[in-house]
Amino acid sequence: MISAKNLTYTYPGASAETLHGLNFEIAEGEIFGFLGPSGAGKTTTQNILIGLLKEYQGHITVMDREVSQWGQDYYEHLGVSFELPNHYLKLTALENLNHFGSLYNGETLDPLEALTLVDLQEDANKRVSDFSKGMKGRLNLARSLLHKPRLLFLDEPTTGLDPVNARKIKDLVLDLRSQGTTIFVTTHDMSVADELCDRVAFITAGNISLIDAPTTLKKQHGKRTVRVEYLNGGQEIQHQDFPIDGLIENKDFVALMKSATRVETIHTQETTLDNIFIEVTGQELAV
Repeated sequence: MISAKNLTYTYPGASAETLHGLNFEIAEGEIFGFLGPSGAGKTTTQNILIGLLKEYQGHITVMDREVSQWGQDYYEHLGVSFELPNHYLKLTALENLNHFGSLYNGETLDPLEALTLVDLQEDANKRVSDFSKGMKGRLNLARSLLHKPRLLFLDEPTTGLDPVNARKIKDLVLDLRSQGTTIFVTTHDMSVADELCDRVAFITAGNISLIDAPTTLKKQHGKRTVRVEYLNGGQEIQHQDFPIDGLIENKDFVALMKSATRVETIHTQETTLDNIFIEVTGQELAV
């Protein structure tokens, strides 16, 4: 779906490059996370991909065509949900979607159906000026889905959402993938990336440091140990670590299981994407 080869970009008037020869590929039907701190190059890369920044160097193709060679028909195939809401505030949610839906040549969803996807159907006739930040964000997503895009760009898709609505949006994203939609997620929230993405790329200072599946990265960088937290006669919880390999034959582990007054938890010592990012790039994920 997307192929970038030696993608480089320098903003007009700038003395230094913002992107330094990025190389990556994204398969059709994949959720691909582009992860990094603010200023790393995430937004620049996304803006090149959606055709907002033109004068790049290298090659970047989408649906087997160089991005710079696409015309206005490009936007019939892709949807974009920006982090910052961008609506007509004096119009209702339904009026907004009716307007934006009229801009496409192909078949579109019924606007009320799009609102239902993001659980805003009860607010269809409410002015957007009365929406909360989270509701505006969900309306952004509904608008990006109107024309059933093959390629969807999501910028911080759960920002401003409570846990219930964040869960609904994550489930919707996963459902879209199951229908064949390719999804490009830019975020600094590693928990969102871990839960949603098939693969992630770490970008910092305009360079990609690493690309792989979250589960693979956590296995490679985590500890192959199990931590047992337990009570042994008193009220203070104690813990002990054991290697995963050969655990069932580990005499100390078996002895603890038999002797502990009560086992509280047993957890593998997986690392997190946050820790891996800091380890690989040497930078913290400050917003």
